[in-house]
Amino acid sequence: MQRALRSALNMPALAIMGVAIPALFFAGTIRAADAPVVVTSIKPIHSLVSAIMQGVGEPELIVDGAASPHTYNLKPSNARALQNAKVIFWVGPGLEAFLEKPLQALGSDASVVELDNAPGLTKLPFREGGAFEPHDDGDAAEHETASADGHDHAPDDHDHGAFDTHLWLDPMNAKAMATMITTTLVAADPANALTYQGNAKALDDRLDSLDAEIRGIVAPVKDKPFIVFHDAYQYFEHRYGIRVAGSITVSPETIPGAERVSEIHSKVGQLGATCVFAEPQFEPRLVDVVIEGTRARSGVLDPEAATLKAGPDLYFTLMRGIANSMKGCLSGA
Repeated sequence: MQRALRSALNMPALAIMGVAIPALFFAGTIRAADAPVVVTSIKPIHSLVSAIMQGVGEPELIVDGAASPHTYNLKPSNARALQNAKVIFWVGPGLEAFLEKPLQALGSDASVVELDNAPGLTKLPFREGGAFEPHDDGDAAEHETASADGHDHAPDDHDHGAFDTHLWLDPMNAKAMATMITTTLVAADPANALTYQGNAKALDDRLDSLDAEIRGIVAPVKDKPFIVFHDAYQYFEHRYGIRVAGSITVSPETIPGAERVSEIHSKVGQLGATCVFAEPQFEPRLVDVVIEGTRARSGVLDPEAATLKAGPDLYFTLMRGIANSMKGCLSGA
């Protein structure tokens, strides 16, 4: 008996680990298998979901690479992802119109979460026409009052054409969507609730810090007017008090005609616009035409993260990139 005990005590550590390693590997496999299949529509939403799911799983992304939700065509691999999903997050049909019918056909077994319905969102009316004047202080105050209790007071909350859907360009809206994402994941996967909630708290704190950081970046140039490719920046404008003076096109799906380009060219001169910003997915030569013969500079803004690698840090890189691009072009740096 004593000889057997001594033999066991002197057993090489590797032999002991040989039993433990498969057990740990098996436990890890069980956890991975238990993670819900989560699908997200666009990169900024994927980033928020990824941050909350860290340590549990990785959500799938529909609009990857440099594609835009405004012009996207669903791929067979996307259809399979929707069919296998337990949870699907999207902004809503006002932005990802291409997903509306596939979600009805393929996502029937999933919990489909429309984040433009998240409680606490600030929603701004869609601006008809591209050559618009900046909101004055009265308009800003009205928007703040309308959303102060955490709800949008448009006559019909489901009238998706009534508000601008680039909601994520305000970090406070990102916080509201993150809360809805967390609640959904906890309900779908209660076994990992503590991880989701802990990640959500860390994300919330990071978003507060990001908000303060961006405010400091754009403060020196926020009163300088500029033109954007399409009207995607209302939420950034509203949050930080910057002066978007107009857009080259009302909708990125439609290339503007000569009359429209001439109108914006005149507006650049009239307003003394400092910069005209292109976007990576769309025709940059239009910007060159618009600034020809003026003192305006050109820059690039990427509101949908077309040039960025998907992941939990993408949202922060996206927002800092917009702020720094504005500051660089508007200050002449």
